[in-house]
Amino acid sequence: MATQITELFYQAVHAVDSSIYSVPQKNAWAPKPINYKQWRERLAIKKPFVIFDNQLVIGFIELEEDGHIDCLYVHPQYQGLGVATQLVTYVIAQAKNRGLTALYVEASIVAKSLFEQCYFTVTKQNTIIRNDISLINFSMYRVLT
Repeated sequence: MATQITELFYQAVHAVDSSIYSVPQKNAWAPKPINYKQWRERLAIKKPFVIFDNQLVIGFIELEEDGHIDCLYVHPQYQGLGVATQLVTYVIAQAKNRGLTALYVEASIVAKSLFEQCYFTVTKQNTIIRNDISLINFSMYRVLT
């Protein structure tokens, strides 16, 4: 499953419209060659929530102990079908079950509107530098009630 998740990440990043994130930005965000070993180790620690369609991983999200949402990605062929909304809704429920009082995320330009629809508020815009390439994302926060 780690290989499928890793490839989904790569495919999802590179499917983003190049008018939103340029090809050099996508290459900095999800470079080749893919480091499968690093991803296996990461996923063993993060233990993402995953959605499948039959045997195919179509989306995943990670929730850290402190309420940080990391890595929300959906397979390009399943984008726009509500998979990301299902994942965020599931994480919100899990966070409440764990007694968390808030969630936070650094959302990409693409994911920002989804998180806004899920009642997250932008607290600041960030510029991240990867391999000398600038990427924009947004720190967002949601209080859980």
